Amino acid sequence: MLRLAVTTSSETFERMRDPLAARGIDVGHLRAEQFALDLSTPPAREFDVGFVYPSRTMEGGVVAARHDIPWVNTRADILTSRNKAGVVAALSRANIPVLQSVYVSNPTDDESLMDAIEQAGLDYPVVVKPNSTTRGVGIAKAHDPDSLSGLVDHLNLVHDYRATGDKSYLVQEWLPDARDYRAMVLDGSVVGAVERRLPERARADGRWKHNVHRGAVAVGVTLPDRHRRLAEAVAAELDINYLGVDLLESDGRVVVSETNARPTIDDDTKYDEDFFDRLAALVERVAKKS
Repeated sequence: MLRLAVTTSSETFERMRDPLAARGIDVGHLRAEQFALDLSTPPAREFDVGFVYPSRTMEGGVVAARHDIPWVNTRADILTSRNKAGVVAALSRANIPVLQSVYVSNPTDDESLMDAIEQAGLDYPVVVKPNSTTRGVGIAKAHDPDSLSGLVDHLNLVHDYRATGDKSYLVQEWLPDARDYRAMVLDGSVVGAVERRLPERARADGRWKHNVHRGAVAVGVTLPDRHRRLAEAVAAELDINYLGVDLLESDGRVVVSETNARPTIDDDTKYDEDFFDRLAALVERVAKKS
């Protein structure tokens, strides 16, 4: 039986273990954070292939050095997807529709930032988004130049700490009343999708972030062909095997918001019937390359 290393012990691990076991793949947990490890001792368990490279790159480097295995999503895939601005730039170059965005390498002065926003044709309100965070962390909305300047002041204070990693951020257009989709692309094809919706109470309270970790509900949907083609084009351009592609639809436009090369596997009702067949085939193909 093929041995697959999975570095998360949360929902993804639990939801994939039995379906893949039924297809001849033994899913095992490979701890990749919060450990103390004797590096001279060989690993207690061996694997043939890894699922998604660990999110912490330093710990991932240690894990990868101890387990010489190929990964379905590699270190390069994780770093590519994590760099939101890099994704926007790559997709824009490929003529794939994205949010209008200004990338800011902090620190920068107010005048340069305001000039860049004007040159990009961004209207207020705008969304300020840290370049490398996930789950909606640090995202804020600025309604005018003064509130934007205040947010930048706050970021400058945070970035005074040397331990802060990526200090850059994006300023992006705000799409009012946008529908928010996450398309799951596996081996080049969309295999499922959800629409992330805010409860009516949250909307009435002025909430606008659609992240599930912030209270939104993910509802399984069938994507229109236009959305499917766009998500598949994104995965092909970034050359990532297993990718969550976030799409926003507003006033007739459909644009790419961001991507996630470590997407959580949801319950199987939100995927095509052959999702785990395709996943097993991809894992086996990657394993054979080693």
